[in-house]
Amino acid sequence: MIKTDVVIIGAGPVGLFTVHQLGIIGLKAEVVDNLDKIGGQCIELYPDKPIYDIPAIPECTGESLTKNLLEQIKPFNTNFHLNERVQAVSKEKGNWKITTNKNKIFISPNIIIAGGVGSFEPRRFLIEGIEKFENKGVFYSVKDKNYFKNKKVCIFGGGDSALDWAIELSKISEVTVVHRRHEFRGVEHTTQLVRKLEKEGKLKIKTPYQINSIEGKKNLEAITIKTEEGKTEKIITDCVLGFFGLIMKLGPIAEWGLNLEKKTIPVNTENFETNKKGIFAIGDICTYPGKLKLILSGFHEGALAARGCFKLARPNEKYRFEFTTTSKSIQEKLGIKKND
Repeated sequence: MIKTDVVIIGAGPVGLFTVHQLGIIGLKAEVVDNLDKIGGQCIELYPDKPIYDIPAIPECTGESLTKNLLEQIKPFNTNFHLNERVQAVSKEKGNWKITTNKNKIFISPNIIIAGGVGSFEPRRFLIEGIEKFENKGVFYSVKDKNYFKNKKVCIFGGGDSALDWAIELSKISEVTVVHRRHEFRGVEHTTQLVRKLEKEGKLKIKTPYQINSIEGKKNLEAITIKTEEGKTEKIITDCVLGFFGLIMKLGPIAEWGLNLEKKTIPVNTENFETNKKGIFAIGDICTYPGKLKLILSGFHEGALAARGCFKLARPNEKYRFEFTTTSKSIQEKLGIKKND
């Protein structure tokens, strides 16, 4: 059991900045995310694509933004619980009891939902019999690239993730890229590199094909791919990777008794609290009049939610607003030492 001031659900940019805002007012947070990496959809969907609307940063990528936010919260030594999803929330002795799908339990007076538009789940292959090979031949992400070393690997998809992994795995594996269209959707330089590797014989490209069937007894042995016109081709393979993007669902959040409005959570704009005391919602998952789905808006929402959490985490203390430029206590929390 883990006791903390705040449990943040979601390790995207808004959740990360909220860790900072909690930290400078003396509150400790634990962060839970069902993805296997920190950064949310910024990292999962567009790590290398430019973002142009972060204040004072003319251009950055999802990866660089995440890296900078992690650097900003380093003084607070925050614990991240990745590959875990909050499954159940219940009230216990005035606090919230938060249980994950791995039976980890948190006790906290505050929950901040910063989960984007809910939980992410990969789009899966829609063919009969594929379930028995999932996680032992059929995968939707790469957790350890060395697992694929010296193996025959078929990669399905035409976006950045598929192409990036095709390039990376072609260094250690026998890679075939399969896409339902002739044209790829990845950034230009990545697409060009994949085409170059094909010409050099370092990987194969099969278009326009989709997976049609899968073969194997205990282990995956082969797949059949098919065009819209009915042309088929059999490929002997050890592994299949599918990169078709993510399905975004509210998941268990929908069962927590929160008011919902078109798969978003209405909040009051004083502190971004929901209809449940001690549960706050920020970022894309919350809604209110004039809501803008921008990262900078989420930063503002997180700052106010953090102050709302203070009242419940420290009921006997009075919150006093301070500027980071002049507050010695905040600067001490950030590990900043100044010579007098």
